[in-house]
Amino acid sequence: MARVVVLASGSDGDVLPYLGLGRQLAEAGHPVTVAAVARFGEAITGAGLGFHRLSSTDPRKVTASSRKSPMRLMVDGLREQVPEMIDAAGHADVLLCPMSTLIFGNSLAEANGIPCLALPLQPAAPTREMSPALFGGRDLGPWLNRGTGELFVHLGPRMFAKPLAELRTRLGLDGKFTPDPHQRMLHGVSPIVVPRPRDWRPEQEMVGFWWPHSTAEPPAELVAFLDNGPPPVYFSFGSVVAGKAGRGQQALTDAIRRSGLRAIVHTGWGDLAASGENVLAVGHVPHEWLLPRVAAVVHHASAGTTAAVLRAGVPSVPVPFSNDQPFWAKRLAELGTAPGVLPARKLTGDALAAKIAEAPTYTRRAAGIAAELRDEDGAARVIEVVEQVTEGVTTG
Repeated sequence: MARVVVLASGSDGDVLPYLGLGRQLAEAGHPVTVAAVARFGEAITGAGLGFHRLSSTDPRKVTASSRKSPMRLMVDGLREQVPEMIDAAGHADVLLCPMSTLIFGNSLAEANGIPCLALPLQPAAPTREMSPALFGGRDLGPWLNRGTGELFVHLGPRMFAKPLAELRTRLGLDGKFTPDPHQRMLHGVSPIVVPRPRDWRPEQEMVGFWWPHSTAEPPAELVAFLDNGPPPVYFSFGSVVAGKAGRGQQALTDAIRRSGLRAIVHTGWGDLAASGENVLAVGHVPHEWLLPRVAAVVHHASAGTTAAVLRAGVPSVPVPFSNDQPFWAKRLAELGTAPGVLPARKLTGDALAAKIAEAPTYTRRAAGIAAELRDEDGAARVIEVVEQVTEGVTTG
């Protein structure tokens, strides 16, 4: 039995997948604590996991009100969380870190003499087959693909140089942090969706998606809406903030009106609004419950939402904004579950309505991918590796 601590930071899609993974680790006999900001506390404890608060700050409110760049906000937010990360790591036999916290997790693990496993939600290890997913994953050719991937690996320590140096001094660690080229990386990505690059080293694995754990009940109004007509189209831009999502508000409204379809609109971080006899606005609803009940999903193509839509077996209309979203949008189109990509900068009511009209023809392929994913256990390999690296630990 090993004490597992997950250092999670970010929006819903950056945190919730680790709850399902944590639940399965706990069921395998390993006490799991998830360290995250306060707004995730109820979801974490509801999954039967320990919760360690990293901060009381709500990242949604900070992101919406600040004039700082997203990168600056991320650096400042993680820096604020460092003291609580130190405390959380002191109670661990192994650390599990998404890419957002890995830069600190490795030093915390070094100071405590414990292993640290990288658990990215998108392809993160350098490869000749694609450029980094967080840069859009465009094919720049083998040399540049690999080169930009290596650059990305070394960019983190440079971006976080000051808080990382402060952390290492506080922990009594000597020397400058250098990324380990042999870091164990267990990507929470299905090889059905993204084939494992052929030039990855053995310690760089594609283990399969991890799914959120939720016991939340859907609102009665939503259940009634779904029961009162044919499956609607679901619209969600997730954690895309108001300034960006708001630019698509009119396009969304026009597309709903022109398509004549029933629609459910997730307000999300962008405070999307919708009204009409055949339109329902909702807050957070567990994807695993809602998405199998809709006809198609118009979404921003984040890692978490993309995985959830594929699992539900419904077609997508991906509208990527930034970061890894263009990568996932392109994969959906390549898999045959979406009628192409509609970049946010080209979003109009006419363009969106046209894509929605095409979406039903991709239903069969979407259902086929979902059937393949049902047989995949993304947590099994993580449990196996956790037990390998903590062999001999007998925490009581």
